[in-house]
Amino acid sequence: MLHRVLAATSFVVLIGCKTIEVGIHQEDQEVQTIVVTTDPNEAKIFTSDIDNFWRAYNEATPQNDSIVYRDFYLERGSPGLKGFSKLKIANSTYLAIRVENRAKYYASIRSSTLAIRTKEEKIRESFIKLKELYPDAVFPDVYFLIGPMNAGGIATEQGLVIGAEIFSKAPSSPLDELNAWEANAVKPAEKIPGVVVHELVHFQQRTLSSAGTLLAWSIGEGIADFLAELIAGCRINELQHEYGDRHEAELWQEFKQVMNGKDLSMWLYNGGKVPSSGKPGERPADLGNYFGHRICQAYYERASDKKQAIKDMLEVRDFAGFLAASGYERILAARYKSAVEPTGSLTSQGRH
Repeated sequence: MLHRVLAATSFVVLIGCKTIEVGIHQEDQEVQTIVVTTDPNEAKIFTSDIDNFWRAYNEATPQNDSIVYRDFYLERGSPGLKGFSKLKIANSTYLAIRVENRAKYYASIRSSTLAIRTKEEKIRESFIKLKELYPDAVFPDVYFLIGPMNAGGIATEQGLVIGAEIFSKAPSSPLDELNAWEANAVKPAEKIPGVVVHELVHFQQRTLSSAGTLLAWSIGEGIADFLAELIAGCRINELQHEYGDRHEAELWQEFKQVMNGKDLSMWLYNGGKVPSSGKPGERPADLGNYFGHRICQAYYERASDKKQAIKDMLEVRDFAGFLAASGYERILAARYKSAVEPTGSLTSQGRH
């Protein structure tokens, strides 16, 4: 997703007496342990950190904000907040500065963040549906907190952590204090069930650590996006789809030239690195997600056994083979017949 961490830690997951390894990792990363459940009704969903944040926010002044955020928020935090803080907050002074520099935006999202607790039923329904579609699914605890606007969703040793400030944009939220990545990343709270499913899907994936290529990472993100849409009915990367649908043929030609390499910088995890303000017509970041989604969609629609198709996605190891089996290129060629040479390669700048 737009918010995945490349150098994430690998986790050894304890399910009773069974141990499996999940998470994207690099060889120099420490392996940590997390306890999960196979029962979607047993995983816990925590929102207490949101309440604590707003209590601290109410007491904070320019003279005491670092102390207040430390004493009333970070030190009283859930295990999820404490794990997240080590990775993304560092200290209360950093958090206070980030909040102060985005004061109007934070003030605008209070009611949206406090209402996240009302979405637990919808999130739980998504857990149950994932279990029905993929019986091997495991479920960590989920923590909602308010951070410094530098991560939407990550896996920690405590479970999945969701930055509520990223996914609580109100219709009236001002964006003028936000940088380009932040302005593009923030989404309304209606997207939260889909965001949780996206991150939960990443938690199931156990084959990306050795994948390496742009194609593999894009399919990995596309699987999470596609299943979030299938399960929660929520498309979380609308900007990428709007642009991708208008430029699919020429973008595929560009993507295809580099998809077997390991340079992700033009296609994934590049929010804030591309000159896009999110305005209509501008090329957005993370277009690798778009092609990953399209490939997964093609694979799923061709499959006679939909449940097996989902298992194939979550356990894929041969990403080039998965692309071939999806038939995506043939579908694209048929859609753009005028853009296909006799060899079957797309050459023109065809559009919808």
